[in-house]
Amino acid sequence: MSDIDKYVLETIVETASDHFFIVAGDGQILDVSPGAAAVYGLSRRELMGTTVQELEARGVLKPSITLEVMRTGKMAQLMQVTGTGRSVIAEAYPVFVAGRLERIVSRSRDLTDIQLLQDEYSLLQKRFSEHLKRHRLPQGADDQTLDDALGELRVRSGVMREIALLLKRVAPSDATVLMLGESGVGKTAFARQLHRWSRRGDGPFIEVNCGAIPDNLFESEMFGYQAGAFSGAARQGKAGLLEQAEGGTVFLDEIGELPLLMQTKLLRVIQDGILTRLGDTRPRRVDFRLVVASNQDLARRVEEGGFRLDLYYRLNVIPITLPPLRDRREDIPALVEVCLAQLNQRYGRQKLLHASVWPELMGGDWPGNVRELENWLERAWLLTPGDQIDASAVRACGITDEPAPAGVASVETMLTGMADGETLKSYLARAERQVLSDLCDTLPTTYAIAERLGISQPSVVRKLKRHGLKATKQRH
Repeated sequence: MSDIDKYVLETIVETASDHFFIVAGDGQILDVSPGAAAVYGLSRRELMGTTVQELEARGVLKPSITLEVMRTGKMAQLMQVTGTGRSVIAEAYPVFVAGRLERIVSRSRDLTDIQLLQDEYSLLQKRFSEHLKRHRLPQGADDQTLDDALGELRVRSGVMREIALLLKRVAPSDATVLMLGESGVGKTAFARQLHRWSRRGDGPFIEVNCGAIPDNLFESEMFGYQAGAFSGAARQGKAGLLEQAEGGTVFLDEIGELPLLMQTKLLRVIQDGILTRLGDTRPRRVDFRLVVASNQDLARRVEEGGFRLDLYYRLNVIPITLPPLRDRREDIPALVEVCLAQLNQRYGRQKLLHASVWPELMGGDWPGNVRELENWLERAWLLTPGDQIDASAVRACGITDEPAPAGVASVETMLTGMADGETLKSYLARAERQVLSDLCDTLPTTYAIAERLGISQPSVVRKLKRHGLKATKQRH
């Protein structure tokens, strides 16, 4: 390594926001970055004069990630509490020479400030909820007042109004918002309204479904590319979606589907506000507000190794959980009203709902949530020849007691086919594949399959890919 390269490496270590440790294979600390002293409570000289074994015994490292790597010989990532009471996320990598562990390089990032922001948000949420209970607005004219305050969100249930008003409170900040909930609960609608309320409301709103972009195209789509970066690249290059969101909001839906490599790259952009296009060496500064959503349990994904712990903590600043439609049926009338008005405008004809339909609408479980309700209304609108959507629409579109398509077994029938010793996980995977396989034979497209199952089309694409299946129109 040349002297210049050594100076460059020293500059990177000494100016990085992460705290670096370089440890010998026996646990002796060889070097640390200067900023580590503030987090671990010892000077750089004191840290370099001891071992990780001693630091763990003294409670400076609780636990030591370096000792974990020495024990397993593999990369590790975990949460630490330091002797100064700081919470950090640490990761460490082994360095082998001729099959022998010679060095362990670890880095950590202080998460205390992020956790304080989360605690502050939780307190805000509690206080605001109590405020709403003390000042509950009566029905009638005040409902209109709340509707006006909530922009384009048409919600009636108390829990959804509290969530909407909380989002309105945090909208002026640039804090990352993580929206959780089942597929179709309305996460995109809430993200758009959050964008309108923010100081970035006049900027672009870029929506990205992380599960719908093929892995081999994700980097070029998200981060952009330079001319000649790969075969077929545009001559002038292309700005990625993150650059296109300059001054606005990026909404990453289905964030749990993000490939691990892209998780690492996204984390760097979030931390530094800088990205580099594919095939380029020049970093570019970007400025956007990040909102993400998932219908998965991200904490479990972290435990399973499918999602980075440090990225999870970066995203989990303002967590919002949207309940399923079956738990907030008060919202159904307003959703139906808005959707029916949109259908009437789209198709140029005024249709109404007969009173006989409402018991079915209000009593349905709607496993696909708002998306399923909207799909049902459109089918009912199109299948109704007259101007009034009545009980015949319920039978035609099947809110309840809908017969399964040919080839799709009932749940009771499928349960009898569970093999001896088969685990629930493997059985459900097999059952899911069978249902999808049968639907691929009877329905022409992934959109039709998604409508039948009450889930999103990208979710269908991912499931088919996982099971090695193709819809009818995709076959050759």
